[in-house]
Amino acid sequence: MEQKPINKKLGRWKLLAVLAVCASPLIASYFMYYVVKPSGRTNYGALIDPRTVPMPAMATRTVGGDPLTLQSLAGKWIMLKVGGSDCGQPCQDQLFAMRQLRTMQGRERERIERVWLITDEQPLETMLLRVNDGTRMLRAPADIVYKWLPVEAGGNAAEHIYIIDPRGNLMMRFPKNPDPAKMKKDIGKLLKASAIG
Repeated sequence: MEQKPINKKLGRWKLLAVLAVCASPLIASYFMYYVVKPSGRTNYGALIDPRTVPMPAMATRTVGGDPLTLQSLAGKWIMLKVGGSDCGQPCQDQLFAMRQLRTMQGRERERIERVWLITDEQPLETMLLRVNDGTRMLRAPADIVYKWLPVEAGGNAAEHIYIIDPRGNLMMRFPKNPDPAKMKKDIGKLLKASAIG
């Protein structure tokens, strides 16, 4: 009869141990959410609400003078850069990054167009045209382009690469001097998540 208190104590400890094991994931999740506070952001590029920046009507044309609009490229994902025809090293780095990022998507690369909106009427260097064969180069009115593309305070749209979805919505802006590996990951996720384009 004297064995019962020991068995009761042992039973209580077992019960408490089971409760602790069952409650620990819940306690850990509360700790992670309220103390560690995850940011919830998994993308590298800054997301843009397309409702705030609808694509404007622009009289764009190819370097050869033929009319071609961004809207006519609907159905494809567009990597977009803008700037003048005097393409210095930062501009060339952006064009190179766009070529490489498209290539890195493997079989999915055919879903992506590279577009450079040139915001002046100056001629382009022949070597620049050759090196960037496959990039759609369109002349566009600078005032409309720079009014349309969002930047952070003090920023310049020419410092960024933007993403336009297959429906023609401007939806992402990559930072100045971006990390190509992180850009590749973002673009890969967009292509994987989207059945269009």
